[in-house]
Amino acid sequence: MSAEISLPARIDLRAAAPLAQAILSERGNALILRASDVSQLGTPGLQVLLAASKTWASDGNGLTLSDPSDAMIEQLVVFGVSPDALCASSSEQ
Repeated sequence: MSAEISLPARIDLRAAAPLAQAILSERGNALILRASDVSQLGTPGLQVLLAASKTWASDGNGLTLSDPSDAMIEQLVVFGVSPDALCASSSEQ
């Protein structure tokens, strides 16, 4: 089974906890994170996304960052993080 979550425009401290809950509610499923609307990515949001990637990888489920916005990619570069670091491969591949 596969699930999708559209990431909010601002992934800051206020958005981090609800986003973490939404992501964790899909644990056990392959997950696509739609990132085309992201305009601001803060450290708390990055922590949530990195933790999700590690969790999905350890569970053997796929996690995909789909269509990251230019703003998100720029902010990831500032953090020194590749968009690929926010993805996890399924053990079924």
